[in-house]
Parts: sequence; structure tokens; C-alpha cells
Amino acid sequence: MVETAQATAVSAGPVTPATPLQKTLALVILMAIGSINYVDRQLLSLLIEPVRQDIPLSDTAFGLLTGLFFALFYASMGVPVAMLADRINRVKLVAVACTMWSVCTGLCGFAQNFWQLALARFGVGVGEAGGTAPSLSILSDYFKPEQRPAIIGLYTVNGPIGVFIGISLGGFIAAQYGWRMAFFTVAIFGIALAPILWLLVREPLRGATEAAAPSSAHEKAPSLLSTIRIFLMLPTLRLLLPASGLLAFVSYGLLNWIPAFLMRENGMALEQLALWFGPAAGVCMGLGIWGGGAIVNIGVKKSLTAYAWAPAFSVMIGCPFLLLALFMPGWELTLILLLIPMVSVVMYVAPALALTQNLAPLRARATATALLLLSFNLVGIGGGPLMIGILSDLFTSLGSQNSLRWALASTIPVSLLAMGLYIMMARTITSDHETRRIQTGI
Repeated sequence: MVETAQATAVSAGPVTPATPLQKTLALVILMAIGSINYVDRQLLSLLIEPVRQDIPLSDTAFGLLTGLFFALFYASMGVPVAMLADRINRVKLVAVACTMWSVCTGLCGFAQNFWQLALARFGVGVGEAGGTAPSLSILSDYFKPEQRPAIIGLYTVNGPIGVFIGISLGGFIAAQYGWRMAFFTVAIFGIALAPILWLLVREPLRGATEAAAPSSAHEKAPSLLSTIRIFLMLPTLRLLLPASGLLAFVSYGLLNWIPAFLMRENGMALEQLALWFGPAAGVCMGLGIWGGGAIVNIGVKKSLTAYAWAPAFSVMIGCPFLLLALFMPGWELTLILLLIPMVSVVMYVAPALALTQNLAPLRARATATALLLLSFNLVGIGGGPLMIGILSDLFTSLGSQNSLRWALASTIPVSLLAMGLYIMMARTITSDHETRRIQTGI
């Protein structure tokens, strides 16, 4: 009903563009919602060691809880929720989703065993499926195509902000009041933010920021199969899915297990983790995600291949520093060396999301983004933490005293494979953009 009314209004006369205040308000509130999304998603990873004292679990079990179990529900619901977002009011959808995942985060604090934690994580995954893809679709209708890499890069800084809040605030609360209180506290923030989004952010007109007003802006949203065909037809998107999925595998794996590595094998206390690792991870990952978008924003003025070369070069830079960091004695030197890979490991995020927004049809942007996030989530969240947990248990069974070190080092070959795919993608980006421009007339 909302979309029909908007379409009628557009056909009847000019559309009033969103004001700078409305754009800024939408970006800030969606960033805040996205930050809470990441806090709720990552909090269990931070609290692996404290939770283990109350609920004895293996590294494989924690890999399932922080990775595969969450990712299965997050990913399986992501596409249908995104298809819904291409058809209904996206702002209200995100507000409802935020309420759901926050409530389920609070339920994690009541868990007494593996399956109770798993059920709560299922709920977090289902709720968070309604967060990122609809939010990116909203922002794409508030900001012009040439602004999107930087804006999406800025929006996706919500991940590092969430990591910083989760590790620093969550770690402090857990150290002072117990790990259960950390879950209760962050849940309250999300429940409070949802009505603010509902009341203050308006639903933008789809396609309102395109250079021309394409007729497709008011057409019926394409089916899931039609959207999937776009990924199959365009070589750039065919390569982007596995390339970004593999880097998500690495980034989520490292993010989930580095706190446990620092505490277990480098002697870092929970209070020190909150004081030093939280700000370091938040700032570095923020620079990486925003920097990836900003670098591409500058690079595309000369060549669209910047979408591929920025992530490829980030892998080249980050891998040597990660390898050195894992073999340093003491947490201080390890943390210093980890600063570089924590920047580089997430530089793929904004270019991948912006590229998908640019190549997808107007009425399928949320669904196309969800397909990309499906790769992020199943391969990244689902595979990365679980693989590292399994390898850690395997190395322990073989007698290794540093099982997490070797498990984390196993992510380096995966990064190099992703780098190769991005280099291949650099050959297809320009022609695929031209194909989309001819097809859509924008």
C-alpha cells in the first residue's frame, strides 16, 4: 500500500527529495541499530572463556554457537526477509527485527546448557536477518550512486563500533557483574533503539536518488529466481560471491577466536581485553571498513577495477602481519602486530556491498544484498568460527600446547585464494557495469 501510494505520487508530480537532515538522521540511526546488531552477534565470542567456567563446552561447541548455528538461521531467513523488504515498508521491518534479536540476546543470559544457548542464538539469527540488507536498501534510496561506496563504508563501520562496544562494555560488565549481566545490558539498548527508528526515519521512495527516474523504480519486484539469474549472468557477481565469502570466512573466524587466543595462550585477563583489545579492534576494523569504501570511492574515478584491487591488496598486506602476530610471546606485542590485519581483513566489506547495490535492479537491491550476505554468513560466520574451533580441538588431541595459534594460522591460505578471485574479477567489472547501464538506462 505504501509503495503504491508513492508510485502514484511520483507519476502525478515531482518527488520532494530528502533533506540533508533526513539523510543524516537515517544514516545515524541505522548505524546505531547496526552497531547493536554486531554487539549482540559477537558478545558470545568475547565471553567464551567466562561462559566456559559455568557451562563446560569444547571449542567445537563454541564454534557451532558463535558460527554455524547462528549463521544457518541468519542466512536462511535473510533472503525471504530481504524479499519482503523489497515489497513493504523497510523502516518498520528493521525496527521489528531489532526488537526480536535484542530480546533473544537477553535470553542468552538465562541459558544453563548448550541447547538453551543454541535456541537463543537461533532467535538472534532470525531477528538479525532483518537488519543489514533492508538498511542498505534504505540508504541506497537516500544517497546517490556516486556517494554509495563511502556511505556504505560509513554505515558498515557499525561492525567495528559494535565490536568495540561489545568487547569494552561487555567485557567490563562481565568482569564486574558476570557474563549473564552483559547479555541483559546489551539487550536493553536494542529494545530502546527500535521505536526511535520507527518514529524518526521515513521510508524513502525507491530509486529516488538515481541519475534518471527509471521506469523500473515502480515495477513489480522481481522474483528470487530472477535475482539469482543476475548473479549467474554477470561474471563480476559470480566471482564476488565466493571471493567475499572466503574473506568473510577469515574475518569472522579471526574476530570470534582472537579474544580467546589472547586470553588462553597469551595470558591476557578479561579486564585487559576490555581495556586494550576492545578499542584496538573497534578502531582498526572501523578504519578498514570505512577505508575500503573511501579508497574505492577515490579509485573508481580512474577505474572501476578499484572494487577488486582494494580487497586484493589488503590481503597481500595483512597476511604477513597476522602470521608474525600469532608467534609473538606475550599479548602486548601480539596485539600491536594484529593492528594491521585487523584493518586489512575487513576492507572487502564496503566495496562488495556497494558493487552489489550498483549492479542489482532497483526493486531487487535488498534481495541481491541478501544473496551476497548469504555467502558472507554461510561461508563466513558459519564456516570460519566452526573450522577454527574444530582445528583447535584437533590440534589439542594431537598434543599441541598452542592449538588456537595453529588453527588461526590456517586462515591464511583461505585469504590467498580469495585474493586470486578478486584479481580475476578486476577483468570483468568495467564490462558488467556497462551492461547494467545499457539494460537500465541509468
